[in-house]
Amino acid sequence: MCISTRLVGCSSYVLIQDPGVTPNSNGLPGLSALKQMAGALVTFSLVICVGALVISAAAWALGSFSGNTHYAGKGKIGCLIAGGAAIVIGSANAIIRFASGIQIN
Repeated sequence: MCISTRLVGCSSYVLIQDPGVTPNSNGLPGLSALKQMAGALVTFSLVICVGALVISAAAWALGSFSGNTHYAGKGKIGCLIAGGAAIVIGSANAIIRFASGIQIN
């Protein structure tokens, strides 16, 4: 299917090709196993983020308590990074659904 659009200020037409390819859930035999592995990877990643947040918070607290500003600063940065990573990992499905415009089951 060709769609012709006229460019503003030009006298020629540009043809835009639509290949008609859409995602499907029955194209590959191992797709369900791949979905399960991706779900397990999300779980492992979130557990790692929780561990990193705990370690960073402990470093922040110990650095603040002992007066070591370097450790306290690195702990703060670690908490921000671990929290941000957890937010991105947890909302990965919503981000992909928003960006692609398809329904993810």
